[in-house]
Amino acid sequence: MTAVTSPRLLSAEMPSGRTTGWWGMILFVTTEATVFAAMLGSYFYVRFQSGPQWPPPPLEDPKLMKVIIMTAVLLPSSVPVMWAERGIRKGQRWRLRAGLAITLVLGLSFLGLQAWEYSEDLKKHTLTTDAYSSLFYSITTLHGFHVAVGLLMVGWLLAASLRGSFGYRRHERVRLTAIYWHFVDVVWVAIFISLYLSPRL
Repeated sequence: MTAVTSPRLLSAEMPSGRTTGWWGMILFVTTEATVFAAMLGSYFYVRFQSGPQWPPPPLEDPKLMKVIIMTAVLLPSSVPVMWAERGIRKGQRWRLRAGLAITLVLGLSFLGLQAWEYSEDLKKHTLTTDAYSSLFYSITTLHGFHVAVGLLMVGWLLAASLRGSFGYRRHERVRLTAIYWHFVDVVWVAIFISLYLSPRL
């Protein structure tokens, strides 16, 4: 009986590979990516069915200044998430806390800039103005919602880390949140290219 329950044999029988949580997050991210792909596909379908001028008159091409700043704020936010995750793998809680705090600030800044952009865009066109406006607001609002969800996850991790949670053997939720946040950044690249750059091409 002792031989069967020895630590060496038990460790050999432990399940290996990815965790259930990891696969669940990958499945969720894949599903959400499909939703965004369908919406962007609809955007391009409507665009190519609407004639040579896009956005349709009297609308002008989307302004790039604020969006470039938004992109410069959001995309680098993956770096502190990655830095935090790698830090907690080594048991460095200070890296986890610092990385999450930086990500939280950058994500909130992105949402603030998006609200500023909306405050100006809504003076020119609304969700019901035309098909372009409906797709523009639907896609960007959905992404903003995903950013907000990601910030809630990051904020919860930060609060838990301040209470002493997580360590080099207990950081699965940090890894899952990092996967989600990287997904949010990648989706924004697709949105930036499709909605803001492509009308100028």
